Amino acid sequence: MGMTYFRRYRMELDLRVFRAQWDQESLASAGYQFVGFEEGLIRDHAQAKYQSFRSEIDADVFPCLGRRDGCLRLMREISSRATFVPGSTWLLRYHDRPGGRGMPVGTIQGLEAEGWGVIQNIGVIAEHRGRGLGRLLINRAAAGFQAAGIDQMHLEVTTANTSAIRLYEQIGFQRAQVVYKACEIAG
Repeated sequence: MGMTYFRRYRMELDLRVFRAQWDQESLASAGYQFVGFEEGLIRDHAQAKYQSFRSEIDADVFPCLGRRDGCLRLMREISSRATFVPGSTWLLRYHDRPGGRGMPVGTIQGLEAEGWGVIQNIGVIAEHRGRGLGRLLINRAAAGFQAAGIDQMHLEVTTANTSAIRLYEQIGFQRAQVVYKACEIAG
């Protein structure tokens, strides 16, 4: 085992000037449905998280993201915190046919820390990327933070994840600082 350090950006967004937007009708017509947080959906969130991160660099940075049981444990831990913000936690389902339950294809979770809204994880499974769904998940989380009276939000992203950084900057996030995450990598 060797120690590796992953460079990450803390990115911040001022919610006092941010206006969340989404088009519910076009989402529904494309087969997508946003589902607000409920305890009974923890397994669906965990499934979406695992499918989104298992082959990504974040599974190296946070090994629990590369395991089904790790994602389930993480979702239970996040949702049980006193600082959990249910209104900023969303599940995105895709319905390939009308009337079906829908497959979990995206997730985002929010916490509050020292007056900030904090995005814990945002993930969209690979087959559904490039459709603006990540942007919509962030918009939903931001609206939830605003409804909770939170004026600012932040997230961390590994600097090698250039497509996510580009998305966050398009939304209005600013790079605030560089942080390092130490990880043991088998080698």
